[in-house]
Amino acid sequence: MGTTDTRRVPALSRRNFLGGMAATALSASALAGLTGCAPTQAAKPSSGDASDQETVVNNGLNPQDYDYTSNTGDLATLFSSWSFGPLQLSHRMVKSAAGSDTAANPEEAAAYYRNFAKGGVEMVWVEDFVDKYKHFPSARSTPIDESPLAEIVQAIHEEGSYAGYQISCMGINFSGTKQIASGSFASAVAADMTQEEIKLLEQDTVTFVKRLKELGFDACEINAAGNNIGQSFLSRMRNTRDDEYGPQNFENRTRFICETIKAIKAECGNDFPVQVLINGIEENDGTIGDSALYTTVAENKAMCKLMEEAGANSFHVRLGPTSQHVCEFASDLYFTGYGIDGTTSYGTQFDFSRHWEGKIIGNHSGCGMMLDVAAEIKEAVNVPVGTVTYMDPAHAPDFFENALKDGKADFLIMNRPLTVDPEYVTKLKEGRLDEIAPCTRCMHCHFDVDKEGNTYEHCRVNACTQHAFRESMPEGFDLPAAETTKNVMVVGAGPAGMEAARIAALRGHNVTLYEKKSSVGGMLEFASTVKGPHENLDALRSYMEKQLEVSGVKLVTEHEVDAAFIESEKPDALVLACGGLRDTLGMEGTEKTSIVAIEDFLTATIGENVVIVGSNAQAIDAALNLQAQGKRVSMVTPDPIEKVDKGQSNWVKTFVMPMLYARGMRLWPNATINEIGDGAVTITSEAGATESIACDTVIEAMDMLPNSSLLDGISVGETYAVGDCAEPYNIADAIFTGNLAGRAI
Repeated sequence: MGTTDTRRVPALSRRNFLGGMAATALSASALAGLTGCAPTQAAKPSSGDASDQETVVNNGLNPQDYDYTSNTGDLATLFSSWSFGPLQLSHRMVKSAAGSDTAANPEEAAAYYRNFAKGGVEMVWVEDFVDKYKHFPSARSTPIDESPLAEIVQAIHEEGSYAGYQISCMGINFSGTKQIASGSFASAVAADMTQEEIKLLEQDTVTFVKRLKELGFDACEINAAGNNIGQSFLSRMRNTRDDEYGPQNFENRTRFICETIKAIKAECGNDFPVQVLINGIEENDGTIGDSALYTTVAENKAMCKLMEEAGANSFHVRLGPTSQHVCEFASDLYFTGYGIDGTTSYGTQFDFSRHWEGKIIGNHSGCGMMLDVAAEIKEAVNVPVGTVTYMDPAHAPDFFENALKDGKADFLIMNRPLTVDPEYVTKLKEGRLDEIAPCTRCMHCHFDVDKEGNTYEHCRVNACTQHAFRESMPEGFDLPAAETTKNVMVVGAGPAGMEAARIAALRGHNVTLYEKKSSVGGMLEFASTVKGPHENLDALRSYMEKQLEVSGVKLVTEHEVDAAFIESEKPDALVLACGGLRDTLGMEGTEKTSIVAIEDFLTATIGENVVIVGSNAQAIDAALNLQAQGKRVSMVTPDPIEKVDKGQSNWVKTFVMPMLYARGMRLWPNATINEIGDGAVTITSEAGATESIACDTVIEAMDMLPNSSLLDGISVGETYAVGDCAEPYNIADAIFTGNLAGRAI
């Protein structure tokens, strides 16, 4: 599968952007690039040694301190035993029941969950995707007997681990429901239910749990958080009933959940573990501070006692915003974006010293932010309590070890770090932290879209997610051994090239990777500096470099490859990963208005009034960085507004863009540049008006252009172009195309 066919040059309609000015020229200095720089702080992430770390402070709200990632090598508590009901576990890391979008393909679903168990996870919670209720319509329509649940349980058990299933009640209809639920996030509200329906729902739930036990599941989790029916009973804001299931006291608020727990125990036995997932603390993220009816930690402590008395064997405690559901489990989105820590996605910011009762750990970029809340709830009950949100002990070993040792939580509930690297637990136990693929918190994995706008959930780092056992990777997660060992040349050591080299070498090929610079990573170093520590891009670069060593790739740096060298080496296969070329305006600056390439803006002299030309993810990241410096930013782009921040995940865009606007950035979509004058830029707007924008510095951040001409005329029989040199887009796409090339050779 040669990828030279993918050398598609984008349509040149962008040339109209110049409004009749000089034709576009290619910047000689604009090389291989990665879109998606979502800046946070222009400082390097800490190395893990507290002695050489620096404190990164945001001058606004919620200053960040990254001096928390130290590693003394002591993980004794993390790898100590504990009990979940009758289940005995030897470490404190648990796979959450986060959605994976694999259920439609039984082979993929079983292999997906098997990998966690095979990689050392001993308690694997499975996402809810089947139709559970006899008496109520559900957005989850897969009948249990047509689902891959049996295959999933078998796969988990074959690897020696326990399987649990989460039961959620989002998107079901009751007699009082005002609208038909159209999707899994439609709200199920307690006030809509008759008492007869409450009993029927309890009955249906117990019947379903009994079926789960028959299939071999070892435990169940009742999701009483988010938009689920259980939460609407617990919540004084959502529960408006005036009977014994109403909000008048804690007994009434917990009655539905307690009755359900007791019924499950009566049917399945007291030794069948039941975990309850709750909003551990709630806050109004839509209208900050308007939280009088929101559940407090003290209320939850009282209610958890009652649920424990009913038979709950453990509690899963997460954050409880009521507008942005995603932040219940990916609360670190509040820290997305350079200098806007605490962003709500509504153009406002939390003050973590006051909002959320001041009980959120809000100075570690979202890492372990619920640990103090879990600690309070743990004080009230005598069963294990775990919590979620960027639980990543490989990222911050001492931080999480000490939290467990101090009794803040009994177990860590994880998803993204395990999805990125299913061997996470085994590698961590063996001390191979530098071999663990890092989660970069990009959120491509949750309701993202592809270049055409179609729903596309995938991992930036683990190219197999949403591809294994599908058209692009029919062979599944495991790499097929090479049929014939070949000598492979890879040109360019950015993410695409490093991934192609790694995969090809692991399959048994002899791989040499050439990089013209003295270090690997391509644009990752620049992206990390712009983004700051939040996305762990320095860790990604270090991991990918380590993988070259582990897989046996020969790395040659400070060597620029040309056609003559390729012909002289005569490789059996060539992978070109030299990056793209930056499009430019082809215009000259003036005495009062300079023009700076985006790759140079961190070191160049930048005026107070800045016009960024382009609206891709890099342009947005630069805008955040400049606003944090106090610059007045405008953005002019030939793209329509729906294409702004392209290459970035939907969720990062959702949380970043409102803050840019709230801080004064004016966006001019579908606009053309007419003239760069002294202290101003003249444009033609989407409306057809001529507008003058005050401007001291123009930053060129237009889209990258393909750069695969080196393949022209090459006599190598098997050639591939990957990453930005083939079709510029983002880091995830670069790694994915590199992975495919490595598999194809």
